[in-house]
Formats: sequence, structure tokens, C-alpha cells
Amino acid sequence: MFSKSALFAVAFAGIAAAEHHTITMINKCGRGTPTLVRQGNIVSTGAPYSANEAIPATIAFLQTGGCDRLNGAGCMTCELTLKNPDPGAPGSGSSVDLSLIPPLAFNVPISFKYTNGCSNGASCPNAGCHDVFRKPDDYFAQRACQVNDVNLEITFC
Repeated sequence: MFSKSALFAVAFAGIAAAEHHTITMINKCGRGTPTLVRQGNIVSTGAPYSANEAIPATIAFLQTGGCDRLNGAGCMTCELTLKNPDPGAPGSGSSVDLSLIPPLAFNVPISFKYTNGCSNGASCPNAGCHDVFRKPDDYFAQRACQVNDVNLEITFC
């Protein structure tokens, strides 16, 4: 039988270990709707999005009228996974990139940066930018962060 203090310590450890991430989208274009799609569902059209868990395989784009509603085809996307790194698996934390792999296409400039622990990021100010995926093996475009509870800021224009 566990004592009340032992149960409290176990419960508190579980709460303390929970991860938390927030994605903020800033639209400086004067048009379009910031769109965040997670697991096939639009979870934000401009408001900050927070989760008390990992945020895997999520995309953000500025819906300017020509983007596919759920996968961003026809527009440039910011592809992201925010998660706390596994201490036993180096490099297992967050990863974010910009993508122009067809059928994606440049529609507005996008930049992103990590906040709350990392400050790296990338930007694509024009259709000829370098720091993006243009084909599936352009891994140089990925930006990693190996910090717990990291957040992301995405800016359009």
C-alpha cells in the first residue's frame, strides 16, 4: 500500500513531466488566413494553438484562396513537429522546415523561429529562396531544437 505522500509525489511527477508547446502565427500580409492543420483537422485560423502534448506532423500555411484546405497544396507550407526530446535518443526533439515540394508552390514569404529555449529558424522571402525543401531529400532545410517545451512563431510576409 502506498502512503498519501508517495501517491502525491508520483502524481506530481507525472504533471511535471507533461510537455507543453504553443504555436503562434503572425500575418503581416494584410490578406489571407493563417491556417494550422493537425492530424487532418484545422486547429487554428490565426489564434495561438497550445497543446499539453507533442504536436507531430502538423502544417501551417497562409490560405490566400489557392491552397488546398487540409494539405496546403498550391502554397508554401511550414511543416513541424514539436516534441520534447527523448533523453535516450539524441536528435529526437522538435523539427521544423519550410516546404515547396510540388504540388506546393510559393504564395507568400514565410519565416519561423523557435522560442522558449531555442532561437534558430529559417525564412523564405521569395520563390528562389534556398532554405526550403524542394525535393524530399533536402534535409538541410530542417531546423531542429532539442529543448523541452519549445514553442514556435511563424510569420507570413
